[in-house]
Amino acid sequence: MTSLGARVVVAASNAARKIGQSLDRMGASMEVCKYTERLVPSTRFVAVDGVSPTVSPYAAFVAPSASVIGDVTLGQNSSVWYGATVRGDVHKVVIGDNTSVGDRAVIHVAKIQGDFPSVIGSNVTIGPGAIVHAATLKDNCIVGPSAQVLDGAVVESNAIVAAGAVVTPGTTVKEGEYWAGSPAKMVRKVTAEELQVMSENALDTLELARMHALECSKDFEQLAKDDEAYEDATTRDPDYWQPTNQPDPSDVLGQGSPGLIFDSALTNPEEGLKLQQKKKAAGKA
Repeated sequence: MTSLGARVVVAASNAARKIGQSLDRMGASMEVCKYTERLVPSTRFVAVDGVSPTVSPYAAFVAPSASVIGDVTLGQNSSVWYGATVRGDVHKVVIGDNTSVGDRAVIHVAKIQGDFPSVIGSNVTIGPGAIVHAATLKDNCIVGPSAQVLDGAVVESNAIVAAGAVVTPGTTVKEGEYWAGSPAKMVRKVTAEELQVMSENALDTLELARMHALECSKDFEQLAKDDEAYEDATTRDPDYWQPTNQPDPSDVLGQGSPGLIFDSALTNPEEGLKLQQKKKAAGKA
């Protein structure tokens, strides 16, 4: 038998819900351009005609806002950054190991005008906003930010396509060459210093990708703990006791050191022991 107060709350809630629904219907009837709000599912990994992307379990990072669609193979330690799209709907896309696809970059294939997949080797850096359309990028090359490599083009190893350059369909950028312009032309040979930077850039991007993967994998509870730890670190006086992950040698039964004030409560120690036992049991489960 529910109390009178509970029945009043339920009745008031139902009435408020009905009023809200009535107001929503009235507002919809007054709209000039009809719009229905729908839940949009995640587009991070999408199958096309029953073919799903094949992503290595050792891939470094696929951003939450990136889209990997259809017949796409992504190798080890490779990354697809925020807003990037890799779409293998009418042909396949193959991406090797330790390759990065920058923010808002687009990789697509061709079937109607020509029949070209997109094949991208290992240790390749594709800059932000770049377009690779039905082209081949061999190992250890760079496609700069906002550059375009179009249908049937080939960029060979140790070559660089400069930012904003447009490699026209069917063109081959030969090994060790630096191309720029629209349409892109060979400007010079790639220097030894640039080759060194290419290698270092791939390793730096891999390290950064792993950091982003770790941060994006955190749940709300972990984010809240990180926020508390950051606030504590920025506000705590450096001369005051600093929390560490090392166990306190003077700790007694997980309740802290007698006679000192810690971040955890020291009152009712038996309750603290019960909580620790529950945590251990949950960890074993």
